[in-house]
Amino acid sequence: MSDTPFGFGLPPEEPDDGDEGKKKDQQSGGGQGPANPFGFGPGGPGGDNPLAAMFGSLNPNDLGAAFQQLGQMLSYEGGPVNWDMAKQIARQTVSQGTPDGTKDASIGPAERTQVDEAVRLADLWLDDATSLPSGAGSAVAWSRAEWVEATLPVWKELVDPVAERVGAAMGDVLPEEMQAMAGPLLGMMRSMGGAMFGTQIGQAVGVLAGEVVGSTDIGLPLGPVGKAALLPLNIESFGKDLSVPQEEVRLYLALREAAHQRLFAHVPWLRSHLFGAVEGYARGIKVDTAKLEDVVGQFDPQNPEELQQALQQGMFQPEDTPEQKAALARLETALALVEGWVDAVVHSAAKPRLSSADALRETLRRRRATGGPAEQTFATLIGLELRPRRLRDASRLWASLTDARGVDGRDGLWAHPDMLPTASDLDDPDGFVHREQLDFSELDKMLGEAASGPSQKPNLTKDEPKDDEKGQEKGEEKGDDDK
Repeated sequence: MSDTPFGFGLPPEEPDDGDEGKKKDQQSGGGQGPANPFGFGPGGPGGDNPLAAMFGSLNPNDLGAAFQQLGQMLSYEGGPVNWDMAKQIARQTVSQGTPDGTKDASIGPAERTQVDEAVRLADLWLDDATSLPSGAGSAVAWSRAEWVEATLPVWKELVDPVAERVGAAMGDVLPEEMQAMAGPLLGMMRSMGGAMFGTQIGQAVGVLAGEVVGSTDIGLPLGPVGKAALLPLNIESFGKDLSVPQEEVRLYLALREAAHQRLFAHVPWLRSHLFGAVEGYARGIKVDTAKLEDVVGQFDPQNPEELQQALQQGMFQPEDTPEQKAALARLETALALVEGWVDAVVHSAAKPRLSSADALRETLRRRRATGGPAEQTFATLIGLELRPRRLRDASRLWASLTDARGVDGRDGLWAHPDMLPTASDLDDPDGFVHREQLDFSELDKMLGEAASGPSQKPNLTKDEPKDDEKGQEKGEEKGDDDK
């Protein structure tokens, strides 16, 4: 992890003269933005202008491109976030490299082979540690730019509901009688809002691409279904100062990626459960309309950065309601259970085989506990932290379940969301481990039979007589008739 937490900085502009410009930039020591969140405030090129990521330094040679991009911003008529701009900013951020000077690079055949072999071996080891079968149909090695391309669709699914609320609020702050008259202004503001959100998300995703080691680092499945993905360049950076052989680092991270893939592939309700918790939390977000009214009243089309600064400076306040608290608790508990299960299963698989298993486990626990770029992204945009606060508690509970019920009994709890531990169960793991668990299998069977209709023959249950018992009953009835 970088020394400056979440170090979101605006990337310098892409050089107009292609590779020659990049060489000049490298020779001059350029390539790093300021180390404040999203690059707002003083401290480096573009610090006074939040749109510097798009417009460069606005020198005379760049004015044509700057006005062209401004026109694109104002003409945007898509959804609440300008995802084309987000992708552009993310790619620009990736191209500038990370604060340690590491530049993105294409993945070669040797690296692809290493990732494929690591995931295959990880899946083999996990067969002894969990009853869930492999969930990775393929293993892929991604560059940082490829990670951006592959995960943007999921970021869109997570962020759009919140951005939609902000866009609606931008129109609601005007008096009703003025809204009809202010149609063009509202349209321009929505376009600017989409661009501002796109800039922020692009910045965050671009920085995150320089730190993640796979597609499931934040506990959510960001990549395509069935693809176990690792980033060789970031794995190398992650293990550089750990005094652990690179092969062991790669294999341990492959175990974590493959374990996540098994869980999300074979617990079909889990993805919607997590994303539904994020959306439920987002519904409780309210916009600081007083601050937004001030922004609208003083909005100057020649200074669009004012709107972006307002978006960044605390316009989102969580509702202090039981529903909001419940949504947050639901999300935090679900993330803790996912990460705790992965932590316990991976440790079980790695401990007998890797001498560095304990050290790598503790490193990754601390990495998740202290947060990262993804957490800061959501904290900035909607006040939501994607941090499994109770990772250690959840891991201990899953380990205790393994001891008490075995691997099958532990993993069987993923069969239904109501069977999973709750936040209070994390406080009393022993009570949960030894509590009689509900069995939903019979209920699911009855519901399936009811949905199939009377035309299908129902399955026998334990209360129904077997064929030989039915024959015996018929014989007894016949004997009674003869009497």
